[in-house]
Amino acid sequence: MSAPPLVFITGASSGIGQALAGHYLRAGWRLALVARRGPVMRSWLESRGGASAGDHAVYVADVSHGDSLSAAVHECLRRQGLPDVVIANAGISIGMDTGAAQDLDVLARTLATNVTGLAATFQPFLGPMRERGRGRLVAVASVAGVRGVPGQAAYCASKAAVISYCESLRSELGGSGVSVLTLCPGFVATPLTARNRYPMPFLLTADAFARRAARAIASRASYRVIPWPMAIVARVLPLLPNGWFDRLMARQPRKRREGE
Repeated sequence: MSAPPLVFITGASSGIGQALAGHYLRAGWRLALVARRGPVMRSWLESRGGASAGDHAVYVADVSHGDSLSAAVHECLRRQGLPDVVIANAGISIGMDTGAAQDLDVLARTLATNVTGLAATFQPFLGPMRERGRGRLVAVASVAGVRGVPGQAAYCASKAAVISYCESLRSELGGSGVSVLTLCPGFVATPLTARNRYPMPFLLTADAFARRAARAIASRASYRVIPWPMAIVARVLPLLPNGWFDRLMARQPRKRREGE
């Protein structure tokens, strides 16, 4: 009897990552959960009866630190085998003011986590998945990557980079059996969005997002905006002339900067 499928999820200690873990746990998948907060993930697994099953594992790692992430990936391969689905979800979002010198560090950390960390999550799995001829790489980007929003330069730039990166990767993997899905959430109620000072239309719970994301992963889609009304927004925003867009954004509250 073959083992249940395995999903590898980064940023699994809260928010979207934890909700995805819960969805796949209920669906009978094995879990490989990665985040910096090991005790939080272990406590969550215990509360759902998954800690004693032996099919699930927690790996403590920071995706912005290559050695830490590489160790987690290789331990997963040794203990649990090659995942069927890898979800690069870990990310940070902090307001930025380019006029403040200290916020250049915010930009560097955001890119290191949201972009380089995502690529570093996928990299160790590519060779084995190509050799097997099967695998699913899932990147959690954002509608914020479609057009830059005032006060969120670091986050928007990082998610735009993720979208372009995944498009390149998808083309590079064509014909290998390894597929790439770019997920672009709209607004999802998570610790990441809890302190936002601006309206969040079409807000979803993390569990509702996870259900829809899992369907997109199973459908073999290559790009999906969730929820669907935000897909319309994502198509319209790039079409707006700069002057219109600038006036629309002029009075929007800014995201909180570090320390605010």
